[in-house]
Amino acid sequence: MAKSNPHTGSRFDDFLKEEGIYDEVQARALKRALAEQIEESMQAASLTKTAMASKMSTSRSQLDRVLDPDNLSIQLDTLIKAARAVGKAVEIKIKKAPRAAGAT
Repeated sequence: MAKSNPHTGSRFDDFLKEEGIYDEVQARALKRALAEQIEESMQAASLTKTAMASKMSTSRSQLDRVLDPDNLSIQLDTLIKAARAVGKAVEIKIKKAPRAAGAT
């Protein structure tokens, strides 16, 4: 029988869940990734924030909220407008959560 590694602990996700911050950390990571993708697409299309906001039919301050990785309060329709303005589409998928370690 193989010995388990004594330096291996629980999964980081399990730690976050135990601390009660898993959902917030997941949301922040997702928002950061989305903001980076939109900003990279803007740069690739040579769009300024003013031009991007105009394509979205919104204000520059609203666009700033979309691009702010720490602002989690963004409406889905605004995210869709931002993606469409840079020739992208938003795809959202709800999937089955992985089983917790030790769950039956």
